Amino acid sequence: MTVISIVLIVVLVFIFSATIIMFVIGPKLLLLPRMRTAEFYRLRQKPVSPGELDLQHEDIRVLVDNGIQLHSWLIRSNRQARGTIIYLHGVADCKIDGLQFAKLLHDQDYNIFLYDSRRHGNSGGAYCTYGFYEKHDVVRVIDYLQSRKDVQIGKIGLFGTSMGAAIALQAAAIDPRIAAVVAENSFATLRTIFDDYQRRMIKLSFHYLRNVVIVRSELKAKFKASDVSPLEAVKKISIPLLFIYGTRDHLINYQYSLLLHENAHEPKELFAVEGASHSDIWDIAGRQYEERIINFFKKYLK
Repeated sequence: MTVISIVLIVVLVFIFSATIIMFVIGPKLLLLPRMRTAEFYRLRQKPVSPGELDLQHEDIRVLVDNGIQLHSWLIRSNRQARGTIIYLHGVADCKIDGLQFAKLLHDQDYNIFLYDSRRHGNSGGAYCTYGFYEKHDVVRVIDYLQSRKDVQIGKIGLFGTSMGAAIALQAAAIDPRIAAVVAENSFATLRTIFDDYQRRMIKLSFHYLRNVVIVRSELKAKFKASDVSPLEAVKKISIPLLFIYGTRDHLINYQYSLLLHENAHEPKELFAVEGASHSDIWDIAGRQYEERIINFFKKYLK
């Protein structure tokens, strides 16, 4: 047996083994991301409920499709509300992550609505589909809010981070009731971000392996991965958009935010935070970050 034959056999065995591994494990990684709990935040000495920040709230369960309930918090403004802002968390996270944000915007007289995305936190749902179904959940949340005759809703804005930003953009493309969106560290398409994760996890960039995972995931969760595209969504949006990103984001390449901004219609804004990674933008930009978000919503939700 020649050296070339041996090398070829080794390569084929490796590809076969990688295919089996990705066929079994890949869909679980994609559709069943790990979930942070309250304990994650307690260990970091962060608040885990609105009450810990002196925010009065209602515990709500919003019913979406297939009997799925989204566990939610409604924090009403103490005065006449400037509008209502819905917070959308990132993958593997939960609504607890938005408490500091809720405090910031509540102090500016907004109603804040936070909820655990499907298959996250205390919400139901078997799979995470990164916006395919989740964008319709946003629509159901808005339906619920507008059904509350005892709450002055006003104009509705979305703030999303990471996966939540991608969901926010996709929701804005289908619901004209959304007046403005802040998208922090969004991906552009599900396929490209999965390619990035694949390269980082197994050091391979074969589209063949990506397609194996995507096709099996589509069959299990009954969704279409190519439809999960904030990039296509922004081309259909005419409302104000603010894209925020960290220049050292190691999880979602900041070039995706630049691409989204480039393809979005006016009015649009771009806020780069030098030296920030995926989850420390607020820590690094500080008051500048707060003022940028506050001024954006004040301008477009009035």
